[in-house]
Amino acid sequence: MGKVAMVPPMGWNSWDCYGAAVNEEQVRANAAYMEKYLKEYGWEYVCVDIEWYQPTADSHEYHAFAKLCMDEYGRLIPAENRFPSAAGGVGFKKLADDIHAMGLKFGIHIMRGIPRQAAEQNLPVLGSDQTAAQVANAHSICAWNPDMYGCRCEDNEEGARAYYNSIFRLYAEWGVDYVKCDDIAREYPQCRREIELISEAARSCGRDIVLSLSPGPAPLEQAEHLKKYANLWRITDDFWDEWDLLKAMFERAEKWCIHAGPGHWPDADMLPVGALKQDYGAANWTKFTKDEQYTMMTLWCMMRSPLIVGAELTKNDDFTLGLLTNKEVLDIEKESFCAHPLYRTDEECVWIAPRKDGTGVYAAFFNLADAARTIAIALADWELDEYTSAKELWSGDTVSLDGGKLSRCVNPHCAAVFFLVR
Repeated sequence: MGKVAMVPPMGWNSWDCYGAAVNEEQVRANAAYMEKYLKEYGWEYVCVDIEWYQPTADSHEYHAFAKLCMDEYGRLIPAENRFPSAAGGVGFKKLADDIHAMGLKFGIHIMRGIPRQAAEQNLPVLGSDQTAAQVANAHSICAWNPDMYGCRCEDNEEGARAYYNSIFRLYAEWGVDYVKCDDIAREYPQCRREIELISEAARSCGRDIVLSLSPGPAPLEQAEHLKKYANLWRITDDFWDEWDLLKAMFERAEKWCIHAGPGHWPDADMLPVGALKQDYGAANWTKFTKDEQYTMMTLWCMMRSPLIVGAELTKNDDFTLGLLTNKEVLDIEKESFCAHPLYRTDEECVWIAPRKDGTGVYAAFFNLADAARTIAIALADWELDEYTSAKELWSGDTVSLDGGKLSRCVNPHCAAVFFLVR
């Protein structure tokens, strides 16, 4: 996918805090917070999630068959009542320009396919003699959102290609840097060609755009296809603030970690930290304990997943801000390679990742049990006995390697991550 996403992308997405209901004021507020508090640590993408084209969206629930905002070519455009800067047909251009002026990047969510509204009105497809009705596959409908029909990529590739090219050229005109395409990552084999056409449209639109595919779980046997045609792909269904979902991520991370590399990253989904589901109540907050949040951040960094925060950033407390601004932990995303688990049991897991510059190695201890436990490894058993000192990166503690052993008592559901040097 070209020279984009050479390290795992880091940013914010509106879904966990606002569902389909996010508006321009909220997006701008979160962008301003990112610029002030997070940008220096590598956070840069500001992403508007699903149904920015739906005027009556008000929660995480969808209004089936609501009237969508479209242009004359069946391309979805922002609802002006929610995104006032889109007035006059400029789409997201003004919002994207303002976010770029902050030194940040702008992203949007799309569903695969073409609006069923466009097909019903039989609108023309820009750059083609085809119409939306000819491009639409009325038998290919998302199971959880009825806004779109899939495109007839197998028996009308010309029309499908023209439609996808038309929307990505529009996104390039707006200044979009990141597109999250939904209802597609787990839809093999029927969406295989659709993924390819979307990817080709993103590559040829005249702007560098990160392409992210959702939701998961993407099929592991399609890893090489995903690496060729996408920058990110979800390895799980929507991930929320539940310990069982976090514990289950260890098996997924173990299977997918060998496929992480520059330009292509298995995506463990958004980080449900801080203020969530604000469309249902301003007091809503993550159910993860602080220890569980340490585990999540450590695993995401060790496996080199994209880091996309789901919180209403302006409500971050000191703990959440500290979690997102630990530079030494975040450096694992950019400076390590070949991360993998040394072992995993029902009670504990240990991961390792060498640093690219050869100065040391990262090691992470995860306590998956419900009681505190001491996790220890004999360095020689894992060919790590050349290392003579270590630092635990969450606490800043210097850790003794006396006796050739790395050992730590870890709280239940918590993690420790070390940097070992010679």
